[in-house]
Amino acid sequence: MKRWLHHHRYALLVALRRLLAQPFSTLANVLVISLSLVVPILAAAVLVSAQPIVREIPVSPELTLFLHTRVETAQAQTLAEKIRADSTDIVSVRVVSRHDALQKLQDNPAWNEALAALPDNPLPDALIVTLGQSEQLASLASALADRWKQLPEVESIQLDSDWVRRLEAILRFIRAGLGLLATAVAVVVLATIFNTVRMQALTQREEIAVARLVGATEAFVRRPFLYLGAVTGALSCAVAISMAALALYPLNGALARLGQSYGTHIQIQLPDALSLVLTTVVVAILAALSARWSVTRNTRF
Repeated sequence: MKRWLHHHRYALLVALRRLLAQPFSTLANVLVISLSLVVPILAAAVLVSAQPIVREIPVSPELTLFLHTRVETAQAQTLAEKIRADSTDIVSVRVVSRHDALQKLQDNPAWNEALAALPDNPLPDALIVTLGQSEQLASLASALADRWKQLPEVESIQLDSDWVRRLEAILRFIRAGLGLLATAVAVVVLATIFNTVRMQALTQREEIAVARLVGATEAFVRRPFLYLGAVTGALSCAVAISMAALALYPLNGALARLGQSYGTHIQIQLPDALSLVLTTVVVAILAALSARWSVTRNTRF
């Protein structure tokens, strides 16, 4: 065990010495990989920050049935009972009278003056129907809306959950795009580390040949290059996380000013520490695998 630890310690020190021996080349490789990693990290930060907002949005769709103005409130109550018994997927049916709707609008100063100029109440009674969760939620809501449109008391129907489904579709699109972006970044990391290790192997071609002549095993020859790739990948990921954190300061400042104009607070945060550590480990493993592939291909002599 002590011998194994000694070999790995020696390989790590050799890898660090090779990185420090070529500071400009090391810095260039780290910057290339870091800049490639910043984009998916920021995209993941946006996605993670948007998840709590989406979870707070009620996913159960609400159908609002606007009745004709000739329909009395008592008739609206009767229609509500009829609709409640129409399907077992209906959670509740709430009647909003025209008087309550008008009073709510009058409480808003933006509407008070405009409504004062009207001779009478132009608003109709409305029924708000809340559906429960089901596997065919969208098709069920559409089918019920089409059926209720045929009722003589109903003038129009609004399906209030359409925009929620659009938002969920956008988030699914972002996740798919993030997956493709992560794949492209992985290719960049592999290519950069492969080329770096290739140049190192060609530079130390004679040293590797002498080590083999004196009995060095293939694992002993490859191990410093694997550590070189892993250290480069981990260092690049740490730099990318720092760059992403710095980039969030002006972004969150701009979002705060935008949110104030809408009376809300929006802030983008990096993924949790465990996710960032796992990302660093994955990048280091990919870099080490690329280094192994490169040193195996370029030290066959």
